[in-house]
Amino acid sequence: MSNYKVLSPATHKNTRIVTKRGEAFGDNIQYSLTYPLEFRNIQSCYPIFFSKSGETGEFFPIALFGFEKNENLFLDDSGWSASYIPMMVEREPFLIGYQGASENDLKPIVSIDIESPKISEDQGQALFDDNSQPTDFLKTMMTKLESLHHGHEHNKGFILALTAADLLEPFTLEITLDNGSTNQLVGFYTINEEKLLELDGATLEDLNKQGFLQPIYMAVASYARIRALIDKKNAVENSKKVADYL
Repeated sequence: MSNYKVLSPATHKNTRIVTKRGEAFGDNIQYSLTYPLEFRNIQSCYPIFFSKSGETGEFFPIALFGFEKNENLFLDDSGWSASYIPMMVEREPFLIGYQGASENDLKPIVSIDIESPKISEDQGQALFDDNSQPTDFLKTMMTKLESLHHGHEHNKGFILALTAADLLEPFTLEITLDNGSTNQLVGFYTINEEKLLELDGATLEDLNKQGFLQPIYMAVASYARIRALIDKKNAVENSKKVADYL
């Protein structure tokens, strides 16, 4: 369970962050939140779908890594085998928050998950130098956190535009693997391509002006990555079969 504390040089002077990727470092996740501002990079590696919060009913885009819980098909012995890793994954174990006496007096603060397996005191990237100043590594992470904040704000308008145009629809994906077993992906939403094609010129122009039209088509294009994900799943299952045989 996550346990975020405000980051400070006094408390975390000796804290280091392990940047290796693997199951031991909490990377065995089925999917991660993503944002329209990074869809161009995401769609080159992962399918983009949408999930719906059971508590608020709000939608949010996700990058899919596997077909089962705690399954990341991009992890192998060398780490995370993809040319791009989502910002929400890269920002771990940090989180940006805001503190203040009122909404008009809010100031951004950086927090760190002290329960994260990426936390160490003897390996990895240092957070503060000998003068208690942020290292280049921490400065880079803070820049990523700022980008995520902007991405979160942009995403609010993006989701509102999708729901207003009724472009999101639930779907079920069933795949049959080479070994004959089946996997079913449920609980996610996709762009309704038929309704997208039926949008009038004024709506399309408005989406384009807001910067939403490109990420919509990036999400649609990302569905081609499902085949590559199935291939990865088959490769994993085939390697298990060989291992069991040996």
